[in-house]
Amino acid sequence: MTEYSPPRVWVWSRGAGGAFASTNRPVAGPTHDQALPVGKHPLQLYSLATPNGVKVTTMLEELLALGHAGAEYDAWLIRIGDGDQFGSGFVEINPNSKIPAMVDRSGPEPIRVFESGSILLYLAEKFGAFIPKDIKGRTECLNWLFWQMGSAPYVGGGFGHFYAYAPHKIEYAIDRFAMETKRQLDVLNRRLAQSRYIAGDDYTIADMAIFPWYGWLVEGWLYNAAEFLQVQEYQHVQRWATELLARPAVRRGRMVNRTFGDPASQLHERHDASDFATKTQDKMGEGKV
Repeated sequence: MTEYSPPRVWVWSRGAGGAFASTNRPVAGPTHDQALPVGKHPLQLYSLATPNGVKVTTMLEELLALGHAGAEYDAWLIRIGDGDQFGSGFVEINPNSKIPAMVDRSGPEPIRVFESGSILLYLAEKFGAFIPKDIKGRTECLNWLFWQMGSAPYVGGGFGHFYAYAPHKIEYAIDRFAMETKRQLDVLNRRLAQSRYIAGDDYTIADMAIFPWYGWLVEGWLYNAAEFLQVQEYQHVQRWATELLARPAVRRGRMVNRTFGDPASQLHERHDASDFATKTQDKMGEGKV
């Protein structure tokens, strides 16, 4: 491969995006008119079961498990490979065109909430759950929530992209982001050697935010990279991930808006708690919503 010398002025090449060439672009805003559906529940979620999307469905399922009826929600599928996130209705909710995005219609005026960390914090404050009430505990929880929001792009946009999706394997890029990913796993491993959960003795939104990235990574569910990253080294992260996977709400959260894997684990859209028993893709037929 010849060495690349950047030009004086960068020019977008539509064919240079690799696996995401059809959706990546250097400008914002809608590409087409597409209104979003609205269901019967107070909370309307527009998402896909990526690690960022699963954070929110897990939180909603945990709230419902606690008995918060106001957390009932409709989860609408946003197919990012088809460009649904660039429809006018979605862009109105999230100008950044990224899932997940949510609208709270429980009050006199709808409230839009975008960015997964913002949604988790919004729901925690709205329902008074999964975030410590004392200032020290709350701050520790938010420390780790914002750590995840700032760190995961190195895992997804960095390591995952160059290791799994880039059209060419670049040794420097893979080495650079593998090193950072392993460093982050070591940060978590050291923390979880001292603490049952990320923020302390209690399960919080910090765990919900971090698990779909780093928990999935040590479970071997991201990028087929478990052997490459030697994830078995991070025993405390693995212990924590196993404990979270035993939670029914975590397992349900992983299913919502999921379009890949075992059809029995895919619930393309969720509009009622009974949908988990009746509308997974093994019952609906693959390819149908």
